[in-house]
Amino acid sequence: MVVANAVAALAEIQDSSARPIFEITSHTLTKLLTALNECTEWGQVFILDSLSRYKATDARDAENIVERVTPRLQHANCAVVLSAVKIILLQMELITSTDVVRNLCKKMAPPLVTLLSAEPEIQYVALRNINLIVQKRPTILAHEIKVFFCKYNDPIYVKMEKLEIMIKLASDRNIDQVLLEFKEYATEVDVDFVRKAVRAIGRCAIKLERAAERCISVLLELIKIKVNYVVQEAIIVIKDIFRRYPNTYESIIATLCESLDTLDEPEAKASMIWIIGEYAERIDNADELLESFLDTFPEEPALVQLQLLTATVKLFLKKPTEGPQQMIQAVLNNATVETDNPDLRDRAYIYWRLLSTDPEVLKVYTSHLPILCLSDIPMTTGYVCGFDRQQKMLFWQRSL
Repeated sequence: MVVANAVAALAEIQDSSARPIFEITSHTLTKLLTALNECTEWGQVFILDSLSRYKATDARDAENIVERVTPRLQHANCAVVLSAVKIILLQMELITSTDVVRNLCKKMAPPLVTLLSAEPEIQYVALRNINLIVQKRPTILAHEIKVFFCKYNDPIYVKMEKLEIMIKLASDRNIDQVLLEFKEYATEVDVDFVRKAVRAIGRCAIKLERAAERCISVLLELIKIKVNYVVQEAIIVIKDIFRRYPNTYESIIATLCESLDTLDEPEAKASMIWIIGEYAERIDNADELLESFLDTFPEEPALVQLQLLTATVKLFLKKPTEGPQQMIQAVLNNATVETDNPDLRDRAYIYWRLLSTDPEVLKVYTSHLPILCLSDIPMTTGYVCGFDRQQKMLFWQRSL
């Protein structure tokens, strides 16, 4: 009891001091590990937290510490378990034996899983810690993904954390199970949770190339439900999938275009506009689809205006006919004369100047930078834009 309270006091003094006050040596380490067995549960937490600051000298020293701390994984108090896990993870960095590391990973999984049967508040703390653990060592819980499936009576904050961990543990081996869960969550009542579930499907598609097609199939099924916020969230994540796998899944664009009239959220509108501009040559009525957004251009949020400007330029470069030509003129006029947004105005000026000098340069530029921000480029009078053909980059110089 005396050792535990002394450690707690020293740790608190150390937290408020800039200079080292409480330094654990190899001699002190042995005493603390011995006292660990006779302390109360909170005394163990104080000692374990202080031991986490100790830097082991070599692999053997690290293995010795881990061996003495491992029994704490079976403790009933979740704080003791998490403190023990923290020390083991830190000391594992120095352990060179792969067999020892593998055995430790196996030993840490059951205590972490047990924490998820506690009260929701403790579950949340445990999940936050597990989220960090699986980023560092996903193999610890690679076979335990089912324990993170959401229950009907879980609070929303627990469900959100479980979703994050499921995304991190998703692999080619378990993706079918995970997608079934996400699809089920996307029909829940809580709107925020549904949006998160739909985004999770998109993140799995980006993470696992071989599972991308299955993820897109699930997203298309969700679009067919015709629930507005589900459709909009699905379009946002499909845009990200298109950017990750260009020219691979464009066959689904026709299905996306059917939902054009239902879009009312800025991010969903911007995503749909990006898709139309990026694949303008494969959409027969791309000019009509973009034109439907032009009527409300001044009232649209900046995100939509910027994307509409870039998409219209792309359409003109891919289909330089009379319709797109009139559209680009109207958009450039709106973006340069009738707006107060410097980002939008700067981007419009750079497109206008490139169009009037060398459209081929702009074709390269918009294909490489589909979402471009030029707020830091000096567009004031006295600067001209040039293009270095060898380096394929823009430069600015003061005009004579």
